[in-house]
Amino acid sequence: MLAVSRYYLALLGHSQRYLPAALAYLAMCAILYADPTSASLPLYGVSGAGVLVLGCWFTIAVLDIEDPVQRLITLNHAGNRRRTIGGAVLAVFFCTLVCTLGTVAWAATHRGQMNGEVIGTGLAVHLACALVGIAIGLPCSRLLVSRIGWTVLAAVLVLGAVLLAKWIPLVHPLLEALTNGSPYGGALALAAGASVVALAVSTTVVGAVSARRS
Repeated sequence: MLAVSRYYLALLGHSQRYLPAALAYLAMCAILYADPTSASLPLYGVSGAGVLVLGCWFTIAVLDIEDPVQRLITLNHAGNRRRTIGGAVLAVFFCTLVCTLGTVAWAATHRGQMNGEVIGTGLAVHLACALVGIAIGLPCSRLLVSRIGWTVLAAVLVLGAVLLAKWIPLVHPLLEALTNGSPYGGALALAAGASVVALAVSTTVVGAVSARRS
């Protein structure tokens, strides 16, 4: 699985499909964290949402790079579909982890907020959002949706629902609590658990459905 993830990372880097989303995220963070006197926790609610979108974009980009023939070759070398999907998930998680560490490190070192709780919260918030983004990107990718137009439409609709709908208890309660300055401990625990479950369910369902279609 690690070999597959390295292959996908190399493929993503060579294709440069990560650039539009990555540059947009960097621009957002540069504006968001420009004021060194503002508190970091409310800003984590915004950049966490950015990482969620980033995770979805990277997942779709990684899985849509290969054409059907290339994907079949990768599947044969990997041995089974679980390893190919797992390798893609690991590759995207590594990318979002780099973005998370960079964001939290910037907030901690350049804003004089080296509090361990703030740093730990920032890491947990962004990583939970990254897992949800990957979970959304998997079923929206070419594994289930063959046309790019439908992929974009599905991703936008699901991302909008997850980020804005209060009745979807994934990361919305956490992001809302952070941006409003409300207590966030329970919402953080809920988001952490829900993100792991969402990714596990998405990976299992997408793997099963794509295997049945092939």
